[in-house]
Amino acid sequence: MLRRNLGKTGISVSKYALGTMHFGPWGNNEPAEVGRLINTALDAGINLVDTADMYSGGEAERLVGAAIRGRRDDVVLATKGHFPMGEDPNSSGNSRRWITRAVENSLRRLGTDRIDLYQIHRPDPDTDIDETLSVLSDLVRAGKIMAIGSSDFSAAQLVRAQWVAHERNHIPFRSEQPPYSIFVRGIERDVLPTAREYGLGVLTWSPLNSGWLTGRIRDERIEISGFRELIAHKFDLDLPGNRRKLEAVERLLALATDSGISLTHLALAFAASHADVSSVILGPRTGAQLDDLLAAAEIQLTDEVLDRIDAIVAPATDLNPGDTDYTPPHLADAALRRRPPAQR
Repeated sequence: MLRRNLGKTGISVSKYALGTMHFGPWGNNEPAEVGRLINTALDAGINLVDTADMYSGGEAERLVGAAIRGRRDDVVLATKGHFPMGEDPNSSGNSRRWITRAVENSLRRLGTDRIDLYQIHRPDPDTDIDETLSVLSDLVRAGKIMAIGSSDFSAAQLVRAQWVAHERNHIPFRSEQPPYSIFVRGIERDVLPTAREYGLGVLTWSPLNSGWLTGRIRDERIEISGFRELIAHKFDLDLPGNRRKLEAVERLLALATDSGISLTHLALAFAASHADVSSVILGPRTGAQLDDLLAAAEIQLTDEVLDRIDAIVAPATDLNPGDTDYTPPHLADAALRRRPPAQR
């Protein structure tokens, strides 16, 4: 499988990465099957495995650790921290107190002595980025983390993090993990150019837009069950953006047919076609799904096909803004943008 550099880290990563959100109770809860799936991906040339502490409450990390135990040195192991891992309010966020514990917990679950890429899963408005970079730098210098990155950070947040790292002599973020697909192209406007400016690797997630780009969602009878219940807004047809997806899927299916490939493979190849994308994270739940995704590994789209995709969904367009999974507090809470505090 084609390899690309992860930004300026010097780490070589596969064009496609294995995501593990669907391993454990959230999806495939058969340890033996998950182990076979992970090793199939590694045998196919994937060397980057991306997980997170919050996936299935830590079970995904445990399954990954067990599966790669005999081939740890061949794997670029990435995980993330930020989301709540218990009822205690201090068991979440990006503080020194929590990140220190979260990294130790991830190391224990993964059964390893180091994490190749540790990513801050979301911005934390309650924690100064200086605090976060400080503890991450200490963990890198201690040898517990090899490189650090962010996920779902805006261009402005990426720039500020780079500035703080430079001014305070911290180790800077070396990667960003945003959502990216034919239906979620907002990062093309400023996140990807910012990543290029600072030499950040880019690991993109949800190239199939939670199943929309498989071609199986084609009418108004969308079943909301299982994991989809957690992201129901991505399928709510009362939202204009989701209704636009129905029409766009039909046009993309026609384009895929003209190109002699499936819509799934068209979508994966699109996500991997951007010059600033280091690796596209796949999220299979079963071996059959993984086999289908791996079949797209050698597909490259022509400029003509990419132009036709641009005509269906314009560059830098997010059809449903809610697909990005992170809303800044000043947009979510009206009180933060109306009247000074003394006048409320």
